[in-house]
Amino acid sequence: MKKYYYLINIQYLGFRFHGWQKQEGLKTIHLMIDRTVKFILKHDDFKTLGTSRTDAMVSATDSAFELFMKTPIDEESFVDEMNFYLPSDIRITSIKQVDKTFNIINTPRIKEYIYLFSFGQKNHPFTASIMESFTFDLDLNLMKEGAKLFLGKHNFRKYCTKPSEKTKFRREILVSEIVENDIFSANFFPEKSYVFKVNSEGFMRNQVRLMMGQLFELGKGNITLETLRDSLLDDVDHGHLNYIASASGLTLYKVRFLNNNINPKSS
Repeated sequence: MKKYYYLINIQYLGFRFHGWQKQEGLKTIHLMIDRTVKFILKHDDFKTLGTSRTDAMVSATDSAFELFMKTPIDEESFVDEMNFYLPSDIRITSIKQVDKTFNIINTPRIKEYIYLFSFGQKNHPFTASIMESFTFDLDLNLMKEGAKLFLGKHNFRKYCTKPSEKTKFRREILVSEIVENDIFSANFFPEKSYVFKVNSEGFMRNQVRLMMGQLFELGKGNITLETLRDSLLDDVDHGHLNYIASASGLTLYKVRFLNNNINPKSS
């Protein structure tokens, strides 16, 4: 029997959800997607598979999931109906049919995360859903130097929670920088805010939040550049790090599949 495969791009504000993955008794992004698909199709003879398991309260501006069907769908109507019935903090941005050789998990891809933060004042409460803030000052220049230390291949064993026996701790970071925020804006934002940008082919559980946590510790003067550098060595004591950045400041900004034929154009 012929099967049909669709790659669907999605955005969501994660603040009131318990992450992507379905969990018993909890409201998650995957749960809401499957409920809505089932309601539209009037059956449950389908399967969905996400490209990234974002944690509770983490948002996404360009994530994706794959829909497996036994019958074709009208793509435009499907997107319209999904966006009509999904809650206002979840949006489908594009859909594209792919062939059976595409695998959303195993297809090589680059994931870009951003972490939005500010310091030096008490922010408007509305920023809490997407931005971490500190009322005291941080040493931003030192944090920028620290971000550069993550570049390249390192042992990120300390930057992972609940690893499995198969977890590969040596990862390559392709982009790691702190810059002034020019991505998001609102009239209730502070005058200045900043973004930690980090790109890699894959991240471990809580890796980006632990990296951001170390940069915050650096900015507060609690650790040094040498301490951060040593945390990435192969022969370091791989105990737990003391600080993990809050989830709400983290956004999966973009997932880029390394095949131009399967990258839908977002609307």
